[in-house]
Amino acid sequence: MMNRRNVLAGAASLAALPGLQAFAQAQPESARILVGFTAGGLTDTMARRLADKMRGGYAPAVLVENKPGASGQIAITQVKDSPPDGSVLLLTHSSALAMYPFTFKKLPYDPMKDLVPVSLVCHTNHAMVVGPLVPASVVNVKDFVAWVKANPDKANTATPGLGSMPHLVVAVVNQQTGLDLKPVAYKGTAAAINDVVAGQVASAAGPVGNYLPQVQAGKLRLIAVSGDARSSFAPNVATFREQGVAMTAREWYGVYLPAKASAETQRRANAQVQAALTDPALVAFLQQSGVDVAHSTPQVLASMLEADTREWRTLTKEIGFTAES
Repeated sequence: MMNRRNVLAGAASLAALPGLQAFAQAQPESARILVGFTAGGLTDTMARRLADKMRGGYAPAVLVENKPGASGQIAITQVKDSPPDGSVLLLTHSSALAMYPFTFKKLPYDPMKDLVPVSLVCHTNHAMVVGPLVPASVVNVKDFVAWVKANPDKANTATPGLGSMPHLVVAVVNQQTGLDLKPVAYKGTAAAINDVVAGQVASAAGPVGNYLPQVQAGKLRLIAVSGDARSSFAPNVATFREQGVAMTAREWYGVYLPAKASAETQRRANAQVQAALTDPALVAFLQQSGVDVAHSTPQVLASMLEADTREWRTLTKEIGFTAES
């Protein structure tokens, strides 16, 4: 006959097993994925879909929290300062880790020391779009340059954060075309798109997937993409290089944990993210959002960050790009 004492004794014996101890330590009661931008943008959308797939397997509850501000730095800082028990994860774009150390004078975190990699999530190209403030006859970079030079008082462009890769796209366009486009920084993509669609801002730069619904609805026009080849999501739109602007900018997104997270916590998080990113429904949704889905081991993501950091250290110095550019 089983009684309460026997059940408790059995539970204690099971808990003493090394494998179950590790599982218990690594399994948070609930988890949060922090995003450094407002709701409605690409990062937020990816995080929410990822949380849906990780719920139950990684933790009973997996939620998304938006911590906008400082070009995404607030979310990263909060993850850095969070308990390393797996209850707080970060989904961020590569700019915030590989580029910000060279575009901001001071960062509240060290990307190499304060975070541990979990998995790659996707790659994306950036794009430049124009809205109704710009005449319908403007359909490419050459047209846009001519219009801006004729209308310098309207020469502004929305970006989701200063010092980021979309801001770099604007800086390179300025440098190579002689324009003086003024970047207007937003805490998220949704508000930026709304202002361009409303004719408050002339143009915007950011991940191509952010703009596809408005482009398909005829509210925005894509004039260039930043990849080394045309985007499969907008095959009729020429790259910047095809249009005479020597630039290639392709960004990745990844999941991270606080630096002191255990190897077991890192392993469990990686397994759950990889499982989510092989789910056909999630892959189809993300592809429709304009990204190329790709998962990885923590080691591969770490190598990507190291390589990008070396590249951006050189390139930002060569062109003199900073958050104040």
